[in-house]
Amino acid sequence: MILFAVIAIVAVLLLVAGFEMFLVLGVPALMVKGFFYGALPDTVIVQKVLGGINHSTLLAIPFFILAAELMGEGQIARRLMNLVKALVGHMRGGMGYTTIGGAMAFGSVSGSAPATVAATAKLIYPEMRAAGFRDKFILGLIVSSAETALLIPPSITFIIYGWMTGTSVASLFAGGLAVGVVLGLAFAVMTAIEARRQGIERGARTSWGEKLMAVRQAGWALGLPVIILGGIYSGYFTPTEAAAVGVVYAAVVEILVYRDLSIRQLFAITERAAVSTAVIFILLAMGGLLGYFITLAQVPTIISGFLAAIDAGPITFLIVVNICFLIAGMFIDPNSALLILVPPLFPVAVALGIDPIHFGMIVTLNICIGMITPPFGLDLFVASSTLQKPVMTIVAGVWPFVITNLVVLGIVTYVPDISTFLPRLVFG
Repeated sequence: MILFAVIAIVAVLLLVAGFEMFLVLGVPALMVKGFFYGALPDTVIVQKVLGGINHSTLLAIPFFILAAELMGEGQIARRLMNLVKALVGHMRGGMGYTTIGGAMAFGSVSGSAPATVAATAKLIYPEMRAAGFRDKFILGLIVSSAETALLIPPSITFIIYGWMTGTSVASLFAGGLAVGVVLGLAFAVMTAIEARRQGIERGARTSWGEKLMAVRQAGWALGLPVIILGGIYSGYFTPTEAAAVGVVYAAVVEILVYRDLSIRQLFAITERAAVSTAVIFILLAMGGLLGYFITLAQVPTIISGFLAAIDAGPITFLIVVNICFLIAGMFIDPNSALLILVPPLFPVAVALGIDPIHFGMIVTLNICIGMITPPFGLDLFVASSTLQKPVMTIVAGVWPFVITNLVVLGIVTYVPDISTFLPRLVFG
């Protein structure tokens, strides 16, 4: 328990002092090694740092990041959004449904919430204003809808969680699809209520010819989710292989078919993706080291013993999990929250009989909420930079969606079948 206290206190002090997250994760681990495990060879530290990221599953992350950058810079994101608009834009509040559907469509090929905000915000904001929605609602919906990218496969968060816990990434993708749809439907209900409250009229109905034209124009863009998800669930690709194929497909479509990107732009996009990848992998390396010392400190055993002593079951444990992740999400980035909290909590969840896929959905939904929760919700700042809006203005519009998220989180937490029925159906 002393080791865990040292890790927690040092990490909090570094976080409050404003240190970079890789130091918040790495320094406490190195201090524990120096003071409590001095006889441990330094080579073990190197092995844990490098071995932690030497996993084939993690190769999917740079590929999905690069694919998201390509689609956001090119035409794929715009054409997917136009297709959704052609299908639902004529309904009362149709531009709100377009925002939700467009975010889910882009998330289905990017796996990144910040990338979804950056790619869709500028496209949808002026059209929602023109449709008559309030500014606060628009900002809240744009930022919150992007969360579905963390649930709709392929999700980078699920890839990291699967690597950390040994859970099947394909099964996590299947469970995330169901949970993502539930969250999207909850936002659609909010949109319907807002549309009626504001007296928003129906849009012009698109003809079948216009719908077919939108489908034709988005044909190449639609090929990407078909290849990625179809390849994974048919068994032709692993998630990593699907990510690599997705990059090649996106590059070919944007450069040779749509001719919207040049080779010079491709180099710049690749550079941005490389920087984002390096940041994530440094965090994963430091998180793996921290997780090793958390295991040495027998933190999962201590937590299990405490829960047994107070006769706490899965319901109480999951309440504690939700509180821990909600608080962490307010102050640190999602990957760091995963790396800090999953190692001590996951073994306890398994010991209590909680399905690893169900637990992954709960964790990821909490991560989603953290992405839009002040003071450090990442998507708030991405939206602020993309739309040139003050962060506090966006925060004011997000709060109703945070409440909706909490309702969905409660439902998913205590109705496990929402998370597990699709994985059982697909994989048995």
